[in-house]
Amino acid sequence: LCSDISPLLKDPVAFRTLIDLLEDHLRASFPKIDYIAGECLDSRGFLIGPPLAQRLGIGFVLIRKKGKLPGPTESVSYALEYGKAELEIQSDAVEPGQKVVIVDDLLATGGTMCAACELMKRLKAEVLECLVVIELTPLKGSEKLKSIPFYSLLQFD
Repeated sequence: LCSDISPLLKDPVAFRTLIDLLEDHLRASFPKIDYIAGECLDSRGFLIGPPLAQRLGIGFVLIRKKGKLPGPTESVSYALEYGKAELEIQSDAVEPGQKVVIVDDLLATGGTMCAACELMKRLKAEVLECLVVIELTPLKGSEKLKSIPFYSLLQFD
């Protein structure tokens, strides 16, 4: 239940406060961001990224599971606890050197977030930070991100 953001989305004041907190963090941390990238297999990252990007006055780019994006794409496969999955981004989503923050609702084992970072690396974008609302710390997903800065608003043991 600690990883269910549905009550947060249902409450407009709580959701606005969430976006306020994430916006404040990014504005204080990075003078220039070109894009927010929403990373998701189950669409919850898409619920946070677009309003955050709009607040910052920047664009939002999609990272989706394989087969969901039109046009030429770059893809990466990665291991899940229960098998394999693939993520894709449109090949022209970002330009080399552009600064990107990857956003999702939850970090568990880190596989999906690492795959999203790999896609940005392939497009030669600079990942400024991986940003999540909730981190499940016992699963040590942030350790997989290695040198990529990581921020979580809430941590649960």
